[in-house]
Amino acid sequence: MKKINIYIGILATGLFFLPSCTQDYVEKNTDPNAITDVTADLLLPGIIRTSVNEMVNQSWGIGNIVIQHTAKIQFVSEDRYTWGDRDGLWQNMYNNLRNVQLLLDLSNKNNANNYKGVTLIMRAWMYSLLTDAYGDIPYSEATSGVSGILQPKYDTQEAVYTGILNDLKTANDLLGAGETVVGDLIYGGDVSKWKKLANSLRLRYLMRISDKKDVKAEMQAIISNTAATPIFTSNDDNGTMEYLTGAPNQFPMYTSRSGSFDEFRLSKNLGDKLTGFNDPRITAFAQPTDASVTAGKPVYSGVPNGLNEVAALAYNGGASNISRVGALYYKGSITERGLKVAKGYIMGYPELQFILAEASKKGMITSAKTTKDYYEEGVKAAFGFVDTTIPADYLTRTGIAYDEANALTLIGTQKWISLFFTGLEAWFDWRRTNIPVITPGLDNVNSNRVPVRFAYPRSEQTLNPASLANAVSRQGADNYNTKVWWDL
Repeated sequence: MKKINIYIGILATGLFFLPSCTQDYVEKNTDPNAITDVTADLLLPGIIRTSVNEMVNQSWGIGNIVIQHTAKIQFVSEDRYTWGDRDGLWQNMYNNLRNVQLLLDLSNKNNANNYKGVTLIMRAWMYSLLTDAYGDIPYSEATSGVSGILQPKYDTQEAVYTGILNDLKTANDLLGAGETVVGDLIYGGDVSKWKKLANSLRLRYLMRISDKKDVKAEMQAIISNTAATPIFTSNDDNGTMEYLTGAPNQFPMYTSRSGSFDEFRLSKNLGDKLTGFNDPRITAFAQPTDASVTAGKPVYSGVPNGLNEVAALAYNGGASNISRVGALYYKGSITERGLKVAKGYIMGYPELQFILAEASKKGMITSAKTTKDYYEEGVKAAFGFVDTTIPADYLTRTGIAYDEANALTLIGTQKWISLFFTGLEAWFDWRRTNIPVITPGLDNVNSNRVPVRFAYPRSEQTLNPASLANAVSRQGADNYNTKVWWDL
């Protein structure tokens, strides 16, 4: 009986002090430095870093290979078009787009027009990557999970492009005097340069869909009123993320294992073009072969894409006679020059000049500049982009000198070279122009066809089957050879 009374007493005492103990527990277990409210300056750097880093990885793993800037000599599946489930881009971008939507909501709530403008540009770019890689995609309902839409519909690529172009136009109109943008890893808060990026991207995407729609008036309006719709005017305006020397902000390839890095080599297609032009950019894009360095006479030599593993390893007498990818994209990325060359890419001034050159040649725009002016400025800017001095006679060399009859081939070829290690942009652009010639490798497993899209992630078959099936019925077979809407 006495023992029972003691227990009751303890229980009563505990109940008496419970509120005080609970309050004390909460106080002692609450981190006074914890972030309880997410703010725009905390969201923006993560959005930029995550998406741009993903495109560096996409460039390394597939973009450089399919466009024949690089080739593989080991584990050659990607080079032979055995691509499997390429869901990395899909997962990364859609996960990141949730934060993009959150940042847009915050910007609207706080009337923060500059943050909203920057966020709309990032959203437009991210959706462009998804639709250019896959075709029709979830768009209008894609970030509506909080509203209960867990199986978003797939919008047509045409509708997605309408949204992308509207976002960029709105961004241009919003950006200006207003709040300071903090957390900007591209331009350090300079909204005037974000404005230039918005309009330069508009020109890229208008050109992308130009085989399906008449975009001449829209392109002309942009370049005719650069006070209202400014565009890039030099490499100082490049939409690129520059990396640092210290972890975790180094170029993503810097931490690769040497064995993994060495699987990738210079493609014979690009190597032959550069050596044929005696183009010094090859020293940035590749390394001289080990055997030639040992012999004291450095040379650059590529390997054909799409060989089987035995043939690739044996080509030209073995790996010591095949150039590795440039050290500036590896351990040299933390050097003074490497920091200028190895960048995360959204869009650059050289690309814009080649777009304007093509538009001029096709009669889509008119200006005081000629097609030749735009072309030559693009070539010169492309050398500057990789911190390489252009030879004094380069623009007069055979295969490079401007020729009205072959202008589109010249523009397309130099644009292709300039887009080395820029994510998937070179592949997207090649699918539209078919310049230069990209020939499937000897041992390809895609019936001698270069892939023109990614197949949808397998996870969509489980998570969103009805919407996926509707998209496939509208677009065509879900394989690498079904062209997207803008690709004629």
